[in-house]
Amino acid sequence: MKLNSTVLLTLILLVLMLGAGSLSGFWGFTLGSSALKGVTTPDGRPTTKFASNKASNPQQGGLTLLKEEEILKIVKARIEGKTKAAKSEKLEEDDEETNSSKPKPEEKPQEVAEEKLQKGFPITSENEGVTLSVQSVRYSGGDLLLKVKMQNKGADSVRFLYSFLDVTDDKGRTLSASTEGLPAELPANGPAFSGLVSIPTALLDDVKKVSLALTDYPDQKLKLEVSNIPVEK
Repeated sequence: MKLNSTVLLTLILLVLMLGAGSLSGFWGFTLGSSALKGVTTPDGRPTTKFASNKASNPQQGGLTLLKEEEILKIVKARIEGKTKAAKSEKLEEDDEETNSSKPKPEEKPQEVAEEKLQKGFPITSENEGVTLSVQSVRYSGGDLLLKVKMQNKGADSVRFLYSFLDVTDDKGRTLSASTEGLPAELPANGPAFSGLVSIPTALLDDVKKVSLALTDYPDQKLKLEVSNIPVEK
C-alpha cells in the first residue's frame, strides 16, 4: 500500500515538471516571436543587390561599348598625331644642325681695320734676315700703342733684350717705353711674332714722329731701326 502511494507521488511530480517545462517553452517562444516582428534577414544575393541599386539610381548611366571601327579610328588618329610630332621635332633638329654647321663669317679684328685706314704703314727695318716693322699706331688709355711685328728668316736664331730698345722723338729726346708680347728669341726661319710698344702720352705733347732702334743680345751684331713713325693725333 505504501509502495503504491510513492509511485503515484512520483508520477504526479513528473507530470507537473513536464507541464511546467512545456508552459515555459511556449511562453518563451511567444515572447521571442513578438520581439522579432518587423526584423528581416539581409539579402546577400549579388543579382538582387545590383537590381536594387539600378532601381534606386535610375539616373546613373550604363556602360557603353565602342564599336570596333571607332576604336580603330581613335588609334589611327593617335598614331598619326605622334608621327607628325616626331617629324616636326626631327625637322627642327635638322634645321638647328644645319644652322650650326654653316661657317660663320670671320670677324676681322678692330686693329686690322685700323691698320688699313692708316696711310704709310707698315714701316719696316731689316738686317741679316731679321725684320722689325711697325704695323699701326693708336692712342688708348693714356698711352701711345705701336703694334710691332718681328720675324727671323735667317739661318740662326736671334735673342733680344728689350731693355735695350731705344725710343726717341723727332727732337732726339729719349722716351721711356715698355714692350708686351714680343719674344725673347726669334727662331731661325720662324713665323712672325706680334707685340706692342707703349709710350706714355704725357711725353708726346709736341711730338710728331718717333723712332725705334733695337740690337740683338748679347752679341749686338745686328741693328734694327724704324724711323719717322708718325704719331700725331
